[in-house]
Amino acid sequence: MTMVKVLSLLLAVACAVIIAFAASIAAYCAGSGLAHALLVGGGAASTALGIYLAAVAAYQ
Repeated sequence: MTMVKVLSLLLAVACAVIIAFAASIAAYCAGSGLAHALLVGGGAASTALGIYLAAVAAYQ
């Protein structure tokens, strides 16, 4: 892998973590339990990474 690909993947993971954190906080503040909020955050992170990887696959 080239340096650009590694940095691009690292940026995508960082963005997914931020999205997951924001979704978890929003779910927790909306009144759901901690476990449910963490599941919401994990789902948001996996969706963000899935969209990124689908875009990379379509580009190549």
